Amino acid sequence: MRERIVFVTSNPHKFREVKAILEEHGIEVEHSQLAIVEIQAMRMEEIASAKAKSAYGMVHRGVMVEDDALAIDVLNGFPGPYSSYVFKTIGNEGIIRLMYSIKDRRASFISVVAYCYDDGVEPVIFVGKVDGMIAESVKGYGWGYDPIFIPKGSSRTYAEMGDDKNKVSHRRLALEQFAKWLRER
Repeated sequence: MRERIVFVTSNPHKFREVKAILEEHGIEVEHSQLAIVEIQAMRMEEIASAKAKSAYGMVHRGVMVEDDALAIDVLNGFPGPYSSYVFKTIGNEGIIRLMYSIKDRRASFISVVAYCYDDGVEPVIFVGKVDGMIAESVKGYGWGYDPIFIPKGSSRTYAEMGDDKNKVSHRRLALEQFAKWLRER
């Protein structure tokens, strides 16, 4: 029997990526766009955990959420947990402008998956991180920060990679940990 979980996100791009990656592991993913609580916190794990608890309280079955962040080294990890707000406010062009004269362009993309499967049980957390750098301009057609993030070992942004992004992404790393945990429990 294939495992089936509910994935809560309002982002259809994220759902497609998660579905494609988890199906490789025999996990069926059902999309839900529940309006869940999203707290503000400095730790991504705390944000994802609160979202998973909120979602579980609505569906009362195994539910997963994913939160991600772009962390730029020279900006002390900014935008970090505020990545969504920063993207909506200044977008990729704003990040490029912030980095205009900065030579050290190192950055990381972090994915935090939280899975809640029972009342009173803390969500299980899985973290994936890919180091890389901020491109000097927006490159490729993709969503979110994909057009400005170049993973280490590549000359292309996530957006320029197309579906190949799913083979190397921060999200894949976190989801593979989740899939392994789910198989072993």
